[in-house]
Amino acid sequence: MKEAEKPASGLTAALRRGELTSVDCPSREVFKHVTSLWGVLCLIALRDGTLRFSELRRKATGVSERMLALTLQRLEEDGFVRRTAYPVIPPRVEYDLTPSGEQVAAHVAMLADWIEENTGDVMQQRQARG
Repeated sequence: MKEAEKPASGLTAALRRGELTSVDCPSREVFKHVTSLWGVLCLIALRDGTLRFSELRRKATGVSERMLALTLQRLEEDGFVRRTAYPVIPPRVEYDLTPSGEQVAAHVAMLADWIEENTGDVMQQRQARG
């Protein structure tokens, strides 16, 4: 069977059926959370292990406390990040990846690696068009 004749599955099949591009497709929200700038940076940072909120904020420079909290909340709701609050004073909260989070973070990291390796070419294309 030729490549073009293989039955589509996963993302390709969803695109062909028009589901992924539909406003009602629930995967669009997950895509939005995972591929947002702060979502990507949080997932990549948490690949190194458990981090406290302040440590994540230092790694994702430029993010506001509110945006980081919202991003982590969304990733937690999606099942990618686990939030652990300890009953101590001062409060201590830690974040780490769930097994699903580890899987999605690996894919996000591959995309980030590709972007990092090809940014020079992309910038040249921009300059050539500008």
